[in-house]
Order: sequence, then C-alpha cells, then structure tokens
Amino acid sequence: MTTKLIIDCSTGEKTEVELTAEEIAQREADAALFAEQEAARQAEQEAKAEAKASAVAKLGALGLSDAEVQALLG
Repeated sequence: MTTKLIIDCSTGEKTEVELTAEEIAQREADAALFAEQEAARQAEQEAKAEAKASAVAKLGALGLSDAEVQALLG
C-alpha cells in the first residue's frame, strides 16, 4: 500500500491517503525517467573524465611536465 500525506496548512491536520492507480503509474514513470536521466548524466561525466585523461596523456607525450599540464588545465 503506497500512501501520500496531505497536510492542511490552515489547521495543521495531517491525513494519510492511499495513492490512486494513476498516481502510482505516474510515480513509476517519474522514477524510470529519473533513472534514465541519471544514467545519461553519469555517462557524460565519465566521457568528460576520459577525454581529460586522454588530453593529459597527450600533453605529457608532447613533453610537458605534470606542473605545466596542471597549469593549462588549472
């Protein structure tokens, strides 16, 4: 049983109500969308980290010191 809490701000009364089938379906759809967006965000972060590591390696191969590479990326 999935419920929601409704609070009447004028009286402070709290009521716990069971979710409807539509609300449950929307909640599941929202969770799936969030998971998809989170996976895409993580993949983007990993791609950026890999690109940075590749750039650092290439700059090192050109003869730049670690300090020079860090100064460029600074």
